[in-house]
Amino acid sequence: CEFVRVADELGVPRPVSIQNSFCLLHRSFETELAEACAKRNYNILLLPWTPLGGGALTGKYLDGARPEGARMTLYSHFHHRYLSDSCQTATAEYKKIADEAGVSLTTLALNWCKTRSFATSTIIGATNMEQLRENIDAFEPTVQLSKDTLKAIDAVHAKCRDPSVPN
Repeated sequence: CEFVRVADELGVPRPVSIQNSFCLLHRSFETELAEACAKRNYNILLLPWTPLGGGALTGKYLDGARPEGARMTLYSHFHHRYLSDSCQTATAEYKKIADEAGVSLTTLALNWCKTRSFATSTIIGATNMEQLRENIDAFEPTVQLSKDTLKAIDAVHAKCRDPSVPN
C-alpha cells in the first residue's frame, strides 16, 4: 500500500508484482497481503519464491534425512526454519496427500502455487537438470490438482498453520 502511495506521489508506475516467500509451509501472504494486492484494490500479483521451502517440500529432508550435497546439508543455516518439527509434521502430511493424488510432493507443492489466483508465476530453483524437468513438468496444463486434493491441503494448513513462521 505504501509503495503504491509513493509511486502515485512521485508520478512513477505502480508496482505490478511482488516477490514473497510463499509455499505450503509459509502461506502468510494469504492473510497479510492478498487482500491489499487483490485486483479490486491495488492489483499487484505475487511471484512466489521458495515454493519448495528450500527443498523441504521435495520430501528429501523427512525423518531427519540430510542427503549428501543437498542445500540444507551443505548450508544448515539456510532455510533452517523449514526443518522444524512442525514443518516436518506438515510436510509428511502433504506427502501423504501427494501419494494419494498420484503425484510427487514436488509436483503437489509447485502445482498448488499455480492454483492461487493472486500468483502470476512461480520462481523455481533447481540444482540439476532432473530437478529442473520435474519443476517445469509440475506446471504442465495436464497436471491438475483435484478439488479433494486442494481440500486436503487446506485441512493440513488448518492444523499446521504456517509452520515455518516462528510463533
